Amino acid sequence: MVATARATRPPGAPPAPPAPAGPHRLPWSGDPAADRLLARDPLALLIGFVLDQQVPAQTAFRGPLRLRQRAGTLDPGRLARLDPAELGALFAAPPAIHRFPQMMAERVRALCQVVVERHQGDAARIWREVPTARELRARLAALPGLGPMKVATILALLAKQYGVRPDGWEQALPAHPTLADVTSEEELAVYQAEKRAHKAALRTAGARP
Repeated sequence: MVATARATRPPGAPPAPPAPAGPHRLPWSGDPAADRLLARDPLALLIGFVLDQQVPAQTAFRGPLRLRQRAGTLDPGRLARLDPAELGALFAAPPAIHRFPQMMAERVRALCQVVVERHQGDAARIWREVPTARELRARLAALPGLGPMKVATILALLAKQYGVRPDGWEQALPAHPTLADVTSEEELAVYQAEKRAHKAALRTAGARP
């Protein structure tokens, strides 16, 4: 379960919108079991975002469930202690968890090491009782495999769907749609179509997506 953080509001400020309890699933993978795992396991969620690079979202977010099935665990300590070659083999076994299995295996292993060393092996500690959105952004940005766009999406997801709303969360939300706004398979299809169209427009204009 994803733990929440609450923002304090100054006297006289309008009441904050009610914080959601959290979804039962995140419909991003096309696999109901994988979707439920993403919603309830903070490390699975972070692994999914690490894998969300140069593959469809469905492939990336099925990855945590496939890894758990193959490794027998999503415990960050056990994954961090796995021999890199062994973890790489788990990623590469058909069907491969990612198109770049060795590289992504190493990134996931590095993520697990940070969770163990800095957050006592509990991924939810990254956002549990975090005082400000600035601090939450910094904690997420320190994780291997998470660039600014992924950090912004996770921050928005935590605020919109899990009620993780530390001070300054409203100002920290991205102005554009992200996966944080996707709550159904239909919305995912629309989001992906719009994202492809945006990238195509950037290529036409000569800009890098």
